[in-house]
Amino acid sequence: MARRKYVVGNWKMNGLKSALGEAEAIFAAAGQQSAVDVALCPPFTMVGALAALPKAVVGGQDCHAAQSGAYTGSVSAPMLVDSGARLVLVGHSERREGFAESDADVKAKAEAALAAGLNVILCCGEPLSVRESGDAIAFVLNQIEHSLPDAFDADRLAIAYEPIWAIGTGLVPTLNDVSAMHGALREALRGRVGGKADQMRLLYGGSVNGENAAELLSAGDVDGALVGGASLSAAKFNPIVDAAAALAG
Repeated sequence: MARRKYVVGNWKMNGLKSALGEAEAIFAAAGQQSAVDVALCPPFTMVGALAALPKAVVGGQDCHAAQSGAYTGSVSAPMLVDSGARLVLVGHSERREGFAESDADVKAKAEAALAAGLNVILCCGEPLSVRESGDAIAFVLNQIEHSLPDAFDADRLAIAYEPIWAIGTGLVPTLNDVSAMHGALREALRGRVGGKADQMRLLYGGSVNGENAAELLSAGDVDGALVGGASLSAAKFNPIVDAAAALAG
């Protein structure tokens, strides 16, 4: 079945008020592409400011599993909603590795986000050692098995496959490797939600840029991209959106 292309920018720990112009230019251009959904996930301090821009679709980069409480420095899913967010990333490798988040942690966050009314992009991916061992697909499918909520609406949850060794390094897996991983993910999702898995969007992330976007987005079962550094600049991000729109016809 046809799935709308989805291009999401993850600003990570970047972005001050001076970056509002870049976000505005991104959303203005995205508004001209009727066949592509575009979102930006800035740091929490910028969620409200970006959400106020015309045609903006804004997400958080993470959320706590609890709705509120004594969790100094954390942000809950209801807080994101209150700030204007419509989606959230969970399980990014920089959270899994840098903050020791387990699959159970990711699952709890995804469930909290869905309960608060947010859409979810659940991230997964393998380190270089696992890729080189030949166990990448098994590793990622195990992540997904234990990170997915017990119940969810297929149209409110997307999966982002980001091989850890490709994030910000300029290294990119082959198209065959990307297609094989996304195909395995699709089949695993069918085991969880049956035919509804065919409406779920699978994004690729890891050194996506304007030069390689068209090729990556044309790979089998790739429905969009989760973009890091290139999403900080309209000049670098908009060509990725344009490539997605060209493939969408």
